[in-house]
Amino acid sequence: MKSISLCSLLPLALLFAACSNTQPEAAPAPLTFVLSDTILRQLELDTVRLESVRSELTLSGLINSNGDRTARVYPLVGGVVEDLRVELGDRVTKGQVLAVIRSGEIADLQNQSSAAATDLAIARKNLQVLEDQFGAGLASEREVVLARKELEKAVGNTGKSRKQLGIYGVTSDGKYTIQAPISGFITEKNVTENMQYNDSNVDNFFTIADLDDVWIMANVFESDISKVKEGYAAEVTTLSYPNEHFMGKIDKVFNVLDPESRVMKVRIRLPNPGYRLKPQMYAQVRVRHTEAQQLLAVPARCVIFDKNRHFVLVYKDRRHVQTREVELANTVGEVSYVQSGLRAGERIITRNQLLVYDQLND
Repeated sequence: MKSISLCSLLPLALLFAACSNTQPEAAPAPLTFVLSDTILRQLELDTVRLESVRSELTLSGLINSNGDRTARVYPLVGGVVEDLRVELGDRVTKGQVLAVIRSGEIADLQNQSSAAATDLAIARKNLQVLEDQFGAGLASEREVVLARKELEKAVGNTGKSRKQLGIYGVTSDGKYTIQAPISGFITEKNVTENMQYNDSNVDNFFTIADLDDVWIMANVFESDISKVKEGYAAEVTTLSYPNEHFMGKIDKVFNVLDPESRVMKVRIRLPNPGYRLKPQMYAQVRVRHTEAQQLLAVPARCVIFDKNRHFVLVYKDRRHVQTREVELANTVGEVSYVQSGLRAGERIITRNQLLVYDQLND
């Protein structure tokens, strides 16, 4: 019985020994991340730089004519508009006739001028006669002196009448002409042909504006007043030319608030080649300024927003790409300023970075 028990236990012992000598199977090695040549060709890299921070403020505004080069034209006498020669929007030159007026006041002035000329001729003749008589002893010196005074008075009256008619621009046929005081465009017209008016209560007939350069009056809210100063650069866009950017600068800050809208006005002056910018157009103004503060800057397009956080892909080589969370201070145009998370000189992926981000974070 003992020999049978030993014989039956021997195979079990050998099997146990064999099991105890078997080594556990090793786990497979993790796959190493490597950017393929195909993906590398689709990427662009840039370097993190320390730059001065640019600020940007967006304002709304309205285009106006240059007030220093705008003239309102009023009639100097009452009458009837006999010939209207311009329309709203027309371009005029300095001295061009805008309208011809038939006026009773002009007729009175002409009569006064004619009477003054007659008086002048009579005064000259009287003086000549008295001087001849004084030479012959037939007139006194006092009479000659009085005749000279009358001649001086007549000369003065004649000159006054001529000046008045010259100011009114009276034509040879006795009509009053309204002329353009400056060159520019008719931006306002309050007159019609055959209109009768009285010079004491009439509004301006025309407004003429030189549109070689224009003003933009932009609104600044109370919270943004500290962000605008004279001399700051301004980029202007309009609905009419959405893809065009007009460059100017702030040349006037009006340091008062409108009591109703609670905004402050700033004025931007900019050139107007081709007269494309028209008065009363709406404009969007971006005021930009470079501050003394410096921060790390990266292209705005390289920042990835995911799970309410911002990330940038830091590139060392094709085997070492790191997803780095960053804190942004501000984004101005195409530049993002980084408060923390990066160091100057690090290289980052700036194009097609989502291809790599998805591989790293799946």
